[in-house]
Amino acid sequence: MIDFVGAGPGAEDLITVRGMELIKKADVIIYAGSLVNPGILKYASPGAEIFDSKEMTLEEIMAVMTEHHKKGKRVVRLHTGDPALYGAIREQMEILDGEGIEYGYCPGVSSLFGAAAAVKKEFTLPEESQSLIITRIGGRTKVPERESVKSLAGHGTSMAFFLSAGMGEELSKELKEGGYPGDTPAAIVYKATWPDEKVIETTVEKIPEALKENGIGKTALIFVGKFLKDGGERSKLYDPHFSTEYRGGK
Repeated sequence: MIDFVGAGPGAEDLITVRGMELIKKADVIIYAGSLVNPGILKYASPGAEIFDSKEMTLEEIMAVMTEHHKKGKRVVRLHTGDPALYGAIREQMEILDGEGIEYGYCPGVSSLFGAAAAVKKEFTLPEESQSLIITRIGGRTKVPERESVKSLAGHGTSMAFFLSAGMGEELSKELKEGGYPGDTPAAIVYKATWPDEKVIETTVEKIPEALKENGIGKTALIFVGKFLKDGGERSKLYDPHFSTEYRGGK
């Protein structure tokens, strides 16, 4: 069996119980060493064979997977966060599909939520923002024109940017061109849930300056939106005047 496993955002104890059990049972583990906390490998059995994929090509990764699978080994492909977000797993699964090899998929805690915990904020606030846009700015990996930062910023809702810390100037510029005032709250979360986690509160205008001052060019998420400010409307769910199927309003 081959299992894709989300390793979580960084902290060793933020892997799911299912993911931990799969690692314990694995004969072979291929992990993304540039992003996954190697401390998570402490859950591996002493005899497990471990490969670091940071210097491997897709073809090399798949060769290790399929070779050991055909030998009857249990293989875990360990990805950072949750593989569904910028995990580059589709191409791996399609190759396995083409070869008729069964595989499993264990979700993980995304760095998106690890970073939200770091800033102690909620993305969806009543009367303020009920949507979250998860995206990135185009770089060497292009994004469709319809998904440009400038275009998406027009919604004025909560936004979370992956893989964008190295392009602070462009990000700030496109956000402002899309309609966010320069003083809109922003936050940079570096290595969420890791021991060296850092949270920088800033504004859309000052994102480039904040990144430069803190020497951050990667491994960070950038949040933008009014959800980062204090205050706002309270939820109706627990309002004493709001009726639910469990409680009558007063």
